[in-house]
Parts: sequence; structure tokens; C-alpha cells
Amino acid sequence: MAILPGSTLGMLGGGQLGRMFVTAARTMGYDVIVLDPDPGSPAGGLASEHLARAYDDPEALDYLARHCAVVTTEFENIPAETLAYLARSVAVHPSADALRIAQHRRLEKEFFRAQGLDTANFLAIESSADVDDASDFAFPAILKTSTLGYDGKGQVVCDRFTDLAAAFEQLGSKPCVLEQRIDLACEISVVLCRSLDGEVSCFPIAENSHANGILDVTRVPASISRALADKAIDAASRIADGLDYCGVLAIEFFISTNNRALVNEMAPRPHNSGHYTLDACVTSQFEQQVRMVCGLPAGSCRLHGPVAMLNLLGDLWPRGDIPAWDDILELGQAKLHLYGKSEARPGRKMGHINCLGATLEDAIVLLEKVRSRLSP
Repeated sequence: MAILPGSTLGMLGGGQLGRMFVTAARTMGYDVIVLDPDPGSPAGGLASEHLARAYDDPEALDYLARHCAVVTTEFENIPAETLAYLARSVAVHPSADALRIAQHRRLEKEFFRAQGLDTANFLAIESSADVDDASDFAFPAILKTSTLGYDGKGQVVCDRFTDLAAAFEQLGSKPCVLEQRIDLACEISVVLCRSLDGEVSCFPIAENSHANGILDVTRVPASISRALADKAIDAASRIADGLDYCGVLAIEFFISTNNRALVNEMAPRPHNSGHYTLDACVTSQFEQQVRMVCGLPAGSCRLHGPVAMLNLLGDLWPRGDIPAWDDILELGQAKLHLYGKSEARPGRKMGHINCLGATLEDAIVLLEKVRSRLSP
């Protein structure tokens, strides 16, 4: 049975993804209770109610279970045990099992392979003995922590085998995955939604560029062949089906110079590269998340027109100065989204700007004009 407007939804996590979910849900007529320990949570400030408690606080979880028709998440590092606890008494999407896989790089890559999908070659490095056994692995490679790595954190490039021991030590000798570097043509992502009864809808594929390990620009439509696009969409759908997933799911791919689509990683939630949907699609990824977890039909994923998204990092506030937003807003097809964060820090995601155009080239020209006006 569908959960209709007027009901209360629960959100685990109070960052920008939670904030945009809250905005979509409240626009549609739902109340939202956010659980996030940060008193200044961006999502909490817009929610019907903000529980500033730990994610494993049993009283807070029991409160959510009593008052919410369904609970969802905004990032994958919520303890999976929290979702399992809630699921005893309230609907929870995504599932604890989906989060457990997404939280651990080795489990994630093994899951992809079990679905018959192509990944870069990888090797689990969990001890000094594993380091010694990696001498036959093909370098250059990247050593990545198995858990809690994101936006380029928890990664060390190893140009040769002799770099590996020091890299493992640098990462705290924690369980890692050694991943072969490939010759990249580009990076893309597929953002999809999947309903409880298994219906999958995909947004147009995004092409992504990173700077210092953090997403910088997303361009839509992606400059890949129809055959590669179909392969990526099929792979993403197989992952969603394999997880028996409900909600919004993002899958990142490497496209190699020899035209292989290699699954990189997944995010069991809306994704930074899907923010373009807020202005360029009939339905945003956040409205889709509301629709999916509430058992409603998916909205149209149709693209209105080309778009280029620029991430706004705290580096744009070098001395705490506010950027000249009036210079940006006079550009009528540049759409500003700020996340309500109180403190700007280098590398911290503070907002994004969607640049719309009649063609992708127009959108990119507008993005570069925006970037030049924002340069500190």
C-alpha cells in the first residue's frame, strides 16, 4: 500500500542530500523527521523535526519507528545495524544488506563480479602477507581502504610493487583493496530508481570530471556511444535487481580507452552527479527517492535539455568572504543551489550550480563563465 502525502518519513543523515530530500518530500506534502547528531545539520533545519542524537541511539530509533511510515538514508556510512534494528518495526529502504555491501569495497567488488559484471582487476590487501603476495599484480595501481574512503580520501597511488608496503602503512594497515589503474577515456554514472516491485527507471547518463578526487563537473548528455550507454544501464539495473533494491541508486563506471565499461562503485542513495536532475529533468532524483520509498510510481526521468553542473567547494570562501552570487544570478540559465552549511572549508561541498543550454556546448560555455566569476 502506498504511503501518501500527509504521512511522516524518516531520514537517517542530515547533510545536503538529506536537505534536498526533505525539500522534495515537504513540497509533496510529507512531514520528515531527520536523525543526525549535528545540531547544525543542513537537513535538520528544514525538517519537521530534527533529532540531534547518535545513529545508534535506541531511544531515537524507537521514536522514528513509532512516528514514521518509512525510513530512508542519505549516505551509506550509517551503521547497517541501525537499519536492521529499525526494520523490525518499520519499513526501511535501502536495506541493511545493501548498505553492508556498499560500505566495504571488497564486498562491493565481489558482488559486482557475482552479477557477471566487469570491474578493474583488484586484490584484497588485509595484512603484510597480502602485501608480499601482490608482487605479480599489474602496476600502476591504487590502494584504497575498504571502508570509509570517499572524495579521494583513503587512497594512495602505487606506481610499482615496491610502493605498496609504504602505502599500506600510510593507510594505517587497515583492510584495503588494490585496484589496477586503467587507461581512462572518461568516467560516467548511472542514477536510477527501483520500486518495491522491481520496476527500474534510469536518468540520462552523466559524464563526470574530478579534481583532487572530488567531483568537479558533470555533463549531460554523456559523450559515449549508444552501445556503451546501453551496457552501463544494463549493468546498473542488474546491480539493483541483485540487491532487490528499493530507492535511488547511483553506479559509477570507468570507460576505458578500449571501450570497456568497468563498474567502479555504487552509492545506495541520490548522488552528487545526479544533482543536475533538479533543474534539467522532469523529476529530480530526490523526488524519485520519495516516490520509491513511499511505494508510488516513478516520475518521468526525461531530460529537458543539456546541462553542465559545477560543484561549489569551500575553497571559494578563502577568507570566509561570501562569493559574488549576484554576478552569478544575473546569468539567467545558471541555477544556484546552496546547502546551508555554516562553515566553509577547503574541499567541503557547499553547493552546486546547474548551467542550462540549448546545446551541451552552450551549457559548458556558461559553466566556464560562472567559474571565472567565482574564482577567488
